[in-house]
Amino acid sequence: MYFKNFPTIPYDATGTGEFKSVKNLLRRVGIRAKVKSNTMIYDTYDVKNGETPESIAFKLYDDSELHWVVMLINNITDRFHDWPMTEAQFLQYVNDKYTNVDAIHHYEISQESGNTKKKIDIGTDNTDYPTATAITNYEHEQEVQDDKRKIRLLSPTYIGQFVDEYKKLISESII
Repeated sequence: MYFKNFPTIPYDATGTGEFKSVKNLLRRVGIRAKVKSNTMIYDTYDVKNGETPESIAFKLYDDSELHWVVMLINNITDRFHDWPMTEAQFLQYVNDKYTNVDAIHHYEISQESGNTKKKIDIGTDNTDYPTATAITNYEHEQEVQDDKRKIRLLSPTYIGQFVDEYKKLISESII
């Protein structure tokens, strides 16, 4: 369904003057800032181990083909790097990336004003901050995954309107 709505453009892949109609995969539609900031139409959600955009779309909208809505709402353009890994994939990834998963990745200190729960990465040298907390490679990568697990989902009430507007905007090609 997602690519079906993309406009076609003439494209000469070989440079011989033989044009073919192809889908304009570079065409993008952005979510309006007003819609993006309207927290009333979104729910927050923590992706569970093994869940995919398709499974979440099916659970929420009764249509796995609407997986692209989940990805678009969360600005996910690369399913393999922007989406959280399964536990097995994560362990394999960490073990492949680091020779020592328990080695220090960086040190953190607490922010002293404003949001004091926020941590500040001070790098790999804690000489100026001897009480800084050491963060291991594993902990760092786990935090990255935890951040990816926190997504927003469009309320099912608005899915029809969202899809209709997307179809209208994506078809308005400038080429």
